[in-house]
Amino acid sequence: MKPLLVALLLAAAFAPDEWQFRQTINVPAAGLVRVNLPAETLNAARPNLADLRVIDASGNEVPYFIDQPAPRREATARVKDFRAELAYRQTILHITTGTGAALAGVTLDLPPGPRFTKAARVEGSSDEITWRVLTEGVPIFRSDNAAARLRVSFPEGAWRFLRVIIDDSRSEPVPVTGADLILSGSQGPAELTTLTIKSREENGAVTHLELDLGAANLHVASLLIGTPEGLFTRHVSVATPVLGAERLQEQTITTAVIYRTETNGSLTARLDVPIEKQIAGHNLILFIENGDDAPLALSSITATRRATRLFFSAPTPGAYTLACGSDRAVAPRYDVPSLHDEVRDGKAVDATLSSLTANPNVKPALQPVPGAPIDLAGWRSRKSLVITNPGPQQLELDTDVLSKSASDGCDLRLVREKTQLPFVLETTSSQHAIPLSSTEANDRDRRTISRWSLKLPRAHLPIKRLTCAASSPAFERTVRLWEEVTDVRGEKYPRELGRAIWHQPAARAHAELTLELNARPQTDTLLLETDNRENAAIDLRDFRGHYPVTRLLFHASATGPLWLFYGNVDALAPHYDLSAIDGGLLRADPAIATLGAEEKLKTDRVTETLTGSARYIFWGVLALVVIVLLALISRLLPKPRSA
Repeated sequence: MKPLLVALLLAAAFAPDEWQFRQTINVPAAGLVRVNLPAETLNAARPNLADLRVIDASGNEVPYFIDQPAPRREATARVKDFRAELAYRQTILHITTGTGAALAGVTLDLPPGPRFTKAARVEGSSDEITWRVLTEGVPIFRSDNAAARLRVSFPEGAWRFLRVIIDDSRSEPVPVTGADLILSGSQGPAELTTLTIKSREENGAVTHLELDLGAANLHVASLLIGTPEGLFTRHVSVATPVLGAERLQEQTITTAVIYRTETNGSLTARLDVPIEKQIAGHNLILFIENGDDAPLALSSITATRRATRLFFSAPTPGAYTLACGSDRAVAPRYDVPSLHDEVRDGKAVDATLSSLTANPNVKPALQPVPGAPIDLAGWRSRKSLVITNPGPQQLELDTDVLSKSASDGCDLRLVREKTQLPFVLETTSSQHAIPLSSTEANDRDRRTISRWSLKLPRAHLPIKRLTCAASSPAFERTVRLWEEVTDVRGEKYPRELGRAIWHQPAARAHAELTLELNARPQTDTLLLETDNRENAAIDLRDFRGHYPVTRLLFHASATGPLWLFYGNVDALAPHYDLSAIDGGLLRADPAIATLGAEEKLKTDRVTETLTGSARYIFWGVLALVVIVLLALISRLLPKPRSA
């Protein structure tokens, strides 16, 4: 039992017009009442549930408390004594546990080495004379992509001695240098929900999936990956958008290894990904590392979420009201020690909850505070925004904006009537792909070099990755990506953007080849080259550039034109009061705002458009004009009379 909210004093009088949503609680009998809060209630409430209120039929506020039964996490402990013994076609690990606590398994220590797959049997004893088989045929392995499974689980129990027997009949023994005990935990109640796959991208050797939980503020226990694949092993990680300093960016919350493997003729699988975190928004991002294998086929992704329960004391049966969704509400403080005692005694009746309905008399929600006035003299470009529905908005930046704005977005401004509109910049791991036209650009004087000229839609586009396909069946080449840029003196020089070693065996002919860029292109023409040496030239095709998806999240009304300004080399990153930007942006289902046509703006700085040698010519001409003017002035001045 883990209380999230226990109160000390009765809160202020209930004001029903400040809550956006209501639900009816149907209480079958008087006494302690338990309500399992559904996902739609958690989604409408604030993350800490401070805006929940229970109201009786007379309109009086009823004290309550929230409880989330949390599991007890597993822990690890070093074994008291460990000894490895090589026997005929098996390795025997002798372990003295040194604890009387309940155990759920052991994790083996192995130094780095080659891949292997073996089966393990575990036996337990209290006296080292009588042994009991706890589990057998459990796979332990290490694969080529560095994924490993070295845990051997068994039914919970307390054992003074353990014996782990590893089957070496099919492969050489592996050196096991030690082991950790896994102290058993406990499972809390959970509910299953099927997730929606909003998007799937294959980014090189990584599958990128954006998952919709269906609601915000859910405490997710784990994900379960459904796949029809036979035998496989994959590293996976899960991330969620987290709001930082004026930026929403992805943060990894867990990593795991999923697998389905065959050991001694039997299949064993581990397809769950533990999480055990509250997710503020709707989305999770799942990364599956495929290495040199084909992308993993998926049939479903399911989440388990921890139950959130509300308890209150009902003096009479009947209908009560649960109110939620208030920006103004302060967490209530109730004195409810008796409720805790009754919950511990298990004396609670379950009440049903109706669907969420909107409160027709609710006051308008608090509006975000507008930003400061802004001087727009230094901005070069702007685009109008099309707002179809007022409220939370999501705007994806197009290639025009991305190519002409700073890489960190410090010069982006949302402006209405020369006043800034606060926003949150969201950077994502998702990428858009654009086809690149290519032509051969071989150098006649360097006959072993193959070179391709690739054309971007516009200069300064923040391409992060280049992919292509090869018609050649098998090869290995070092490739280099560069561009030709002009320095401040007007001289051209090569600027390297990235390198990669492309290895394509015959078994993976025509697979996608990837090169990661380490710098942002300055021009719209990229050059890819490789030295074939004494080998036949390789044939590359289907070039594509990949740039990251970047969005703005903000609140907007439908009144007055709204503009996005960008392209100011002197602009500093804005610092908005994030408390003025409602945290509901994370849990809301935002409307999609779109961008209009680009407008070029006049600038007061003449030299902004001068680059390379033109800048030096301008200043040279200006200096010459000044010298000529000084000479003319000196001629016009009267000469001093001679004595």
